[in-house]
Amino acid sequence: MEASHAGTHSATSSADNLLGIVVERSIDDARIAELGIRSWPKWGCPPSKFPWTYDASETCYLVKGKVKVYPEGSSEHVEISAGDLAVLPKGMCCTWDVLVAVDKYYKFDQ
Repeated sequence: MEASHAGTHSATSSADNLLGIVVERSIDDARIAELGIRSWPKWGCPPSKFPWTYDASETCYLVKGKVKVYPEGSSEHVEISAGDLAVLPKGMCCTWDVLVAVDKYYKFDQ
């Protein structure tokens, strides 16, 4: 058992639902295969900051990088890092603050 709980709820993969964004931390190869993630389109960007509005729910898996997502009207953020799977809800307006260049797989659900 892990003594420190800072930043996670358990020593294994867990799902957090923060500000409407669901994040599964450090998913394993079995979960990647189950979802067929490696067949999804890829996208990447260098460190930057930009606004984004989700016209559809997006599920993404970060291969590399680190980003803070700030939902519009909130001073709080959700951090998504390499190895994490995140679901960002349809209709959400937010700002992406890319701290470390991102390389991700993604899919939109209509």
